[in-house]
Amino acid sequence: MLRPGGVQEAAQLPSRRARAPDTAPATGPAAPDGSRASARLGLACLLLLLLLTLPARVDTSWWYIGALGARVICDNIPGLVSRQRQLCQRYPDIMRSVGEGAREWIRECQHQFRHHRWNCTTLDRDHTVFGRVMLRSSREAAFVYAISSAGVVHAITRACSQGELSVCSCDPYTRGRHHDQRGDFDWGGCSDNIHYGIRFAKAFVDAKEKRLKDARALMNLHNNRCGRTAVRRFLKLECKCHGVSGSCTLRTCWRALSDFRRTGDYLRRRYDGAVQVTATQDGANFTAARQGYRRATRTDLVYFDNSPDYCVLDKAAGSLGTAGRVCSKTSKGTDGCEIMCCGRGYDTTRVTRVTQCECKFHWCCAVRCKECRNTVDVHTCKAPKKAEWLDQT
Repeated sequence: MLRPGGVQEAAQLPSRRARAPDTAPATGPAAPDGSRASARLGLACLLLLLLLTLPARVDTSWWYIGALGARVICDNIPGLVSRQRQLCQRYPDIMRSVGEGAREWIRECQHQFRHHRWNCTTLDRDHTVFGRVMLRSSREAAFVYAISSAGVVHAITRACSQGELSVCSCDPYTRGRHHDQRGDFDWGGCSDNIHYGIRFAKAFVDAKEKRLKDARALMNLHNNRCGRTAVRRFLKLECKCHGVSGSCTLRTCWRALSDFRRTGDYLRRRYDGAVQVTATQDGANFTAARQGYRRATRTDLVYFDNSPDYCVLDKAAGSLGTAGRVCSKTSKGTDGCEIMCCGRGYDTTRVTRVTQCECKFHWCCAVRCKECRNTVDVHTCKAPKKAEWLDQT
């Protein structure tokens, strides 16, 4: 059983290899040397052609668990490293929580970037979830790694205190008496078990990065930790008063998770202030990317590469472009047509929307509404000129 104090290691299974025989019986007369050389040259040319025409591989990720829902079958989830697959097989009920957490953090990511050129779009039936955009060590990648780690912590912590998991329950460390600015209180109720959520998320989410041990893995581990600590930052104290006529002479309190939106808002601010860094020569730490840049702290998101502008479709960068995106004609922010459409202009379409209005409650027990029609102008970004689009694809 996985305890709050750590993660039990799985036994290492010896690998089996089929041993080829030292010699093989001859099946026919030997081919002439010239024929053999020609065959080898042809095979080499074919392999080279395949290598040149195949697209660059984009690593799959555990993020795809969110698309599987309740159909979590550990052996069939692409992108899991061996340690993650072991945890998946040992704790299938926790994997359901991980899947729920994945769906929640993806929705939150899309909410936070709904008015930006890059809007956290996921790709249907794509095991990488976000496509090639995550190959670049950009601000966007930093945010995704942080909020994905936070989503796992939040989902597992919530499932523990709600009794949905057999391996954990309420926080066992909140016992006895304590005090805050209002005075003394007794720990009681069911505090959310943030300790277990963080420990399991660290063991599961960090497993791939700990196996790779390169500069990008170091960046991912740092941002994963930022996401986990962000959830802890917004734990709140909830109390119940006891006493005559609610005088609150005695209080019983417990720690509870805040809404995940608060974590999303916080990490979005961290994204705005993310620090560009480079890895040190020993690969164990970061240093400022340029002289005069401030050093990153443990709460900063970090990234290596500048982001593309996401204006046009660019398959190599994973950019989907902004053609067809809805924009605001009057806004001067990132959702405004000038910024969203990258100066290409916008099309205006007049549409009629039907909504329910003037709703009234009728005894008993129905709510009846009228249908109201409202004509509005919808502005969408123009597509780039064909020559400009072809240059990026």
